[in-house]
Parts: sequence; structure tokens; C-alpha cells
Amino acid sequence: MEFGVDLLAILFAVALFAGLVDAIAGGGGLITIPALLWAGIPPAQALATNKLQGSFGSFTSSLNFIRKGHVDPRDMILAIALTFIGAALGTVLVQMVDPGILLKILPALLILIALYFLLSPRVGDLDAHQLISKGAFAFTAGFGIGFYDGFFGPGTGSFFSIAFVALLGFNMTKAIAHTKVLNFTSNFASLVMFIAGGDVVWTIGLVMAVGSLIGAQIGSHMVMKVGARLVRPLLVITSMAISIKLIMDQYGDIIGQYWNQMQIWIG
Repeated sequence: MEFGVDLLAILFAVALFAGLVDAIAGGGGLITIPALLWAGIPPAQALATNKLQGSFGSFTSSLNFIRKGHVDPRDMILAIALTFIGAALGTVLVQMVDPGILLKILPALLILIALYFLLSPRVGDLDAHQLISKGAFAFTAGFGIGFYDGFFGPGTGSFFSIAFVALLGFNMTKAIAHTKVLNFTSNFASLVMFIAGGDVVWTIGLVMAVGSLIGAQIGSHMVMKVGARLVRPLLVITSMAISIKLIMDQYGDIIGQYWNQMQIWIG
């Protein structure tokens, strides 16, 4: 399968922008997966290729946060291990069952996340009260969200962020830093399984990986400089955008029919 330079340039630019957004607030897949489908990549290969380019972006963000001292991966060994296992199992399962049921409940969950970040006084630049131990977090949020990312994916960064804030009491910058480590873990585990299945489109994936890497560099530096003032509104916007996208994908025809009927009735 060959691809023109113009198409590769477009996908590179899309991945760069998605990597920047994903480093700040998550939701980069909302941008890259439709772009891959638009390029004519079959759905299974689009998901696999997206994991390749996303792994580069999340790794770059993680490395920046580690170098700046915002996260110590040695304190996350259990969470990393369980996230990896969860994501690998989720990727295996998605190849055997229909994940469509998640499409019906995900928009409501993401809207709740957006409202939490919008209204909660705890979401800021200061740590808050820790509700559970790091071990309990690894077995619940680490494994559970990792499984979800391998099985489906949209909103994973938002789910990890809210878990770190609500359960471990992390401030916003610290939550994003730790989120990127676990997001890279789940991306990489899922990628390994997709590679085993031969689904990755390497030419496109590697070109987009370079764009994602550059975008992630820019985005992670912005988070460290600005903190909650930048991350909080973007998390709200990203969660709402993913919700609207999923709702329109599922119910767009029905909404369109009702809209046409309303125009006829009003007219």
C-alpha cells in the first residue's frame, strides 16, 4: 500500500496538533482516528496505527515530565504493570467482541468528567486529600482504565487525570504528568498486541509518530509552565468534544430527522 507525499504531509500535521492537545488534556485520538479513516485506512488498521503514533507522543510527554521531576516512575511500578496487563487484555478482547455498548455509556461519563473539572474546587495547582492507597489505585484505576484503553480508548487521558485528582489528591500538573506515564504504558501494551496481529500501517504510523512527538514536546512544556490554568479548561473542552463526537456518530441521523421536522413545524 503506497501513499502520496501530500497525504503523508496532512497526516503529519494532524498528528502534530493531536500530540499537542493530547499532552495537555488527552483526547488526541479524537483527532487522529477520523483522519486515518478519512485517508482510507480500514478501522482495525486505523486503531493499530493510531496506537503506534500515540505511543511516541505519550512517551515524549512522559519523558519530559520525568526529566523535570514531576513524576518518578519508580513509585509507579505496580500501576505501570497493572495498566500494561489491563491494556493487553483489552486489546485481545476487542478483536473478539463488539465494543458498541461502550459507545452508548461513554458520552455520559465524559460529560460528568467535564462537570467535575469545571465545578470541583479541588482541581488546581495544590495537592488535596488522598482517598485510597497507591496500591489500591493500581489495582482499580490502573488496571481498569488500562483495560478500557486497550478495548476502546477515547477519553483515556481524561479518565486517568480525574482518577489521580479525585482518588490520590494530586494537583493538576502532577496528575497530567502521571497520566502520561500510564497512558504511554497502555498505548504500548495495545501496540504490541496489534503488531502481533499484523494490523499496523507502518509508513503512515511512523510519519505521524514524528508529528506526535513534536506536538507532545510543545504540549508537555506548556503544562509545566502554566499548570491548571491551561489544563483545566482544555480537559473540560476535550471531554465535551469527545462526547459530542460520539453522540453524533451514534445518533446523528435521528437528530437530523428531528431537526428537519422542527424546521417544517416552525415554518
